[in-house]
Amino acid sequence: MTEHNSSHRAGFVAIIGAPNAGKSTLVNQLVGSKVSIVTQKVQTTRFPVRGIAMHGDAQIVLVDTPGIFKPRRRLDRAMVKSAWGGAEDADHVVLLIDAPAQIAVEHPSADTPKATAADHRAVEDVAAIIEGLKQSNTRATLVVNKIDMLKRDNLLALVDTLYKADIFDEVFMISAEKGLGVADLKESLANKMPIGHWLYPEDQAADAPARILAAEITREKLFLRVHEELPYSAAVSTTEFKDLPDGSARIEQVIFVERDGQRAIVLGKNGQTLKWIGQKSREELSKLLDRPVHLFLHVKVNERWTDDRALYTQFGLEFES
Repeated sequence: MTEHNSSHRAGFVAIIGAPNAGKSTLVNQLVGSKVSIVTQKVQTTRFPVRGIAMHGDAQIVLVDTPGIFKPRRRLDRAMVKSAWGGAEDADHVVLLIDAPAQIAVEHPSADTPKATAADHRAVEDVAAIIEGLKQSNTRATLVVNKIDMLKRDNLLALVDTLYKADIFDEVFMISAEKGLGVADLKESLANKMPIGHWLYPEDQAADAPARILAAEITREKLFLRVHEELPYSAAVSTTEFKDLPDGSARIEQVIFVERDGQRAIVLGKNGQTLKWIGQKSREELSKLLDRPVHLFLHVKVNERWTDDRALYTQFGLEFES
């Protein structure tokens, strides 16, 4: 722990929102480095990832939570429970909104795209989140994301509608992907942190064991490559993480899928898809860990992997019996 300084601030900020609102992208922008995986698939984040952002004398521990949505499966329920747990335990809460989805549904006009089924689900999820915050008497900062795609009049109408919930202290309009408005948000969050010791070393960007980070990086590459063919029926587990005498790391991982057909998709013709996933994951892990990585991937079929208690434990999720 760093030496105490009376001007130091430190605390936790939970980033909550509907799936695909851009939570992981925002956390990475605030931290200034990649701590959470980002893909074009919704519900990519499965467990709370802590990113550590510094601003002046303040340390902001950002909890990138899974998207809050109507759960159907046991894994879904565990993810949503984890997200609400992150909000309850935090010093401050940020509700991140996908502005184009909200506007398409609630403020449609001739110059906005027609609302999709996914947009309607996102708006329903946001309404449920706002209701949950109201019931728990939780104040929050409203952050409207993806503003670079929209006209100002539409944005102002959206903010006016959302602000009527009377749970928001401030509102920020940002583009997490492009970094627009993120600096102002970061300064505001820093000022909201309670006075006290920093919780992590100043140069630490994330709080996730290396073996979990490695599994998440591989899962990101997996979804980037086969996102069209493979739904959410895959998980990655790091089964071995060994430091070798030459300073390199040997990592063995298992990619779990639910059916033989999905295994064939992950392998690809002559194993080329798995080779690509392994190569991209190895390259990124070598940079993140700052040392050579020997990565070995295996693909196993387990139609009930979502009922595997060990996988839930690995990611700090609660396994409901």
